[in-house]
Amino acid sequence: MNCMAFEADGDVLVLDCGVTFPDDQAGVDVIHPDFEWLEERRDRIRGIVITHGHEDHIGALPYLLRVAPAPVFAPPYALALIEQRLAEHRDLREIELQATHPGERFEVGTFGVEPVRVTHSMVDATALILETPAGTVVHTGDFKIDPTPPDGEDFDAERFRKAGDDGVRLLLSDSTNAWVPGETASEATARDALSPLIEDAPGRVVVALFASNGHRLRSLFDLAREHGRRILLLGRSLHRHFETARETGYLPDPGSILVSERGARDIQPKDLLVLATGTQGEPRAALARLAEDRHPALSLEAGDRVIHSARIIPGNETRFYDTMNRLIRLGVDVRFQASDRGIHVSGHAHAGEQRRMLSLVRPESFVPVHGTRMHLEKHAELARAEGVGETLVVENGEVVEVTADGLRVVDDAPVGRVAVNRGRPIPPEVLRERALLGELGFAFAVFPIDQFGELAGEMRIILRGLVGENDEAPLCRRAGQYVAAALESASPNAAMDAEAVEDRARRALKRFLGKELGRKPMAWATATQMDEGDDR
Repeated sequence: MNCMAFEADGDVLVLDCGVTFPDDQAGVDVIHPDFEWLEERRDRIRGIVITHGHEDHIGALPYLLRVAPAPVFAPPYALALIEQRLAEHRDLREIELQATHPGERFEVGTFGVEPVRVTHSMVDATALILETPAGTVVHTGDFKIDPTPPDGEDFDAERFRKAGDDGVRLLLSDSTNAWVPGETASEATARDALSPLIEDAPGRVVVALFASNGHRLRSLFDLAREHGRRILLLGRSLHRHFETARETGYLPDPGSILVSERGARDIQPKDLLVLATGTQGEPRAALARLAEDRHPALSLEAGDRVIHSARIIPGNETRFYDTMNRLIRLGVDVRFQASDRGIHVSGHAHAGEQRRMLSLVRPESFVPVHGTRMHLEKHAELARAEGVGETLVVENGEVVEVTADGLRVVDDAPVGRVAVNRGRPIPPEVLRERALLGELGFAFAVFPIDQFGELAGEMRIILRGLVGENDEAPLCRRAGQYVAAALESASPNAAMDAEAVEDRARRALKRFLGKELGRKPMAWATATQMDEGDDR
């Protein structure tokens, strides 16, 4: 997720505001940055400037705008996605939204801002040239240098060169592929690799892709026309990006080439091209449902082909290969990067393109962004090799001061990750408890006590995530006996209130299960106070 702030002369400009997604973290929808630093400066935020429409650059806008409302400036495609997102939040419908265009300068407080066209896997991606009191700052955004972009919107090398001629105080640049030598393949490479796989398939072809990859979407519509296939879209995010691409003029009206789920049932398998979400094996996405033969739109069979036209994000390998294996069991012909090189190309610059960016801009100083520490260090190394005099690698939250004398870290801003479920933040302590529950399981003791704090009835033990069904009843019985004995052995002179009794029972329950199972689960105890004469 990406979010950066620039501060000068009392004004704050926010650059991008994204989310990330949890790795199988139960009950967490998205994760956004902690906005404490920005919230403290909410009255000085003059605008939020967006480079492009990927979720890791726009997804956190609703959460920031709630605590720090400000105008949002974004390219038309990203702006359309933002409008859809904000429309879901009644309290954010009055936010000022302004479209930005390459070459058209605008002002955000004390900052002058000019978007510059770059190529990326997302439609309408831009870099930013910022005019600041400390000099010109160039932020590349996410980029690659594609010589043949599908939309004809070329990477604007000349504008970067002119910026370099005029003098650039600081360059901040995408480090994602700093360790990968050479140059990123063009989107045309993916189109050429996909074409024969679609043409010679005897049955249906399913292409799994990132829904936000508008260039790939456009290429696949072109290939469907070329090879006489109709297109079926499976997945809500694909439908959303398709509609956005149409509304913004990126995709022409598909006419009769696009079919509904009902209409697809009447199409011969060899005449159908299915575009599906679920590239990472997400269990509720279209591809996984097809692999499990539980999608209501269609069932795959021998003769059909599935093409995985995306990268496998680290951490998702198990889910991905599980989905592929399920498809193979159905008799489906499966193709992915390991079998057919070129069917997916990255949207981020390799080292060769990063060097070219450095040679175009020729900055006085360089700070690598968008990557882990190993990516940032490698990119800084490339910059030094290209003759950049000053490089600085910074961690999240570090405040960098830019002066005529150089760059230096002067402060640490509070940073962190805020987990969100159904639009609401989840406190860190709740996440810790969930993690412990998942790792250790839990045990619960429920029992009545009299007015003196003594056990006044049956001790009931509930266990979850600890033992199998056959072992649960005898273990609960022994645990109940142990906890009851622990309560009865308390000093007769030590009168205890309900809270003290509960604490003693909880500790006894943990102690018993620790001895029995070799690990101590999360444990709770609830004592019900029985009134005198109560025979419940």
